[in-house]
Amino acid sequence: MTLATALVLQAIARGHRYGFEIVDVTGYPTGTVYPALRRLEHEGCLHSRWEAERRAFNEARPQRRYYEITAAGTRALGEAMERLHLLHALPAPRPAK
Repeated sequence: MTLATALVLQAIARGHRYGFEIVDVTGYPTGTVYPALRRLEHEGCLHSRWEAERRAFNEARPQRRYYEITAAGTRALGEAMERLHLLHALPAPRPAK
């Protein structure tokens, strides 16, 4: 799992539910976030649903697709975070001579 994908999954786990909100919180462009969302859903880490068309219409905006993390996604996120912690624990590289 890439760092970008892990951060997208973490954003959803923290309660950010739709694409542009995830873009805002991660700082990644839509061209990174939306493919990651599709991959995560295909892998069973997320599931999604479209909001009611009426609600979007009443708020004069496009329909949102809401994402939720699955049990498999929670496990995958935990594994990714563990790898990141291990990476952080490595000694700093020495400058090249």
